[in-house]
Amino acid sequence: MAKPVLLNNITHQHLRVRTGYGAAFGDDQMAAPIVAAEFRQVQAHYPIVFRATDSGFEALALFGLAAGENLFLTDADANAEGGWDADYVPLAVRRQPFLIGVSGQELTVHVDQDSARLRCGPAEGQAVFLEEGSPAPYLEEINSMLFTLHEGMLAMADFIAALQAHALLEPFTFEVELADGSERRLGGLYTINEEVLAALDATALDRLHRAGYLLPIYMVVASLSNFRALIDRNNRG
Repeated sequence: MAKPVLLNNITHQHLRVRTGYGAAFGDDQMAAPIVAAEFRQVQAHYPIVFRATDSGFEALALFGLAAGENLFLTDADANAEGGWDADYVPLAVRRQPFLIGVSGQELTVHVDQDSARLRCGPAEGQAVFLEEGSPAPYLEEINSMLFTLHEGMLAMADFIAALQAHALLEPFTFEVELADGSERRLGGLYTINEEVLAALDATALDRLHRAGYLLPIYMVVASLSNFRALIDRNNRG
């Protein structure tokens, strides 16, 4: 469980972060939340699906076909620091171990002090602060990611509301038999109802386009072909 504390250049003056990927860092997850601003990049590699939450729906990039399965990790074992076999890694993964907080009208940056990414020597990982205490280039990049995620999450509420208003979300279950004879079944997921989308009139399409929602909608549809790629990755072992 994350243990976030407010980041500052005194307590964390010498903080360094390991930026590779691996199960040791908690990257062995089958999915990660994404925002609409990422859909174009995400659809090139991962299926984009929706999942119901207590407050509505969230969008996910799928990395595997079972809990704890990430088919994009390239580390040799559970303790190794490895890589990620795709050109784009979702922001929710890349920003680790940092989180954004809100204090009044101010956005703040927190760090998960229990993260395995912080367990590195003085010459390992990325420096968070420079010698004089100003943010290192790595932290500037993290700040940009966190701001994009924050703004994206706020915008997702209106995007989801538009999908629901036009009845564009439909539930589906994904089932497949793998080459070794085992079966995978993913339930509780939602995608874009392509029949409803195709039947929308010009006024509805124009409204979605002007709101900037039409492109991410079609990115979701296009991304579903990546289920085949996930199956192939799984079959290759």
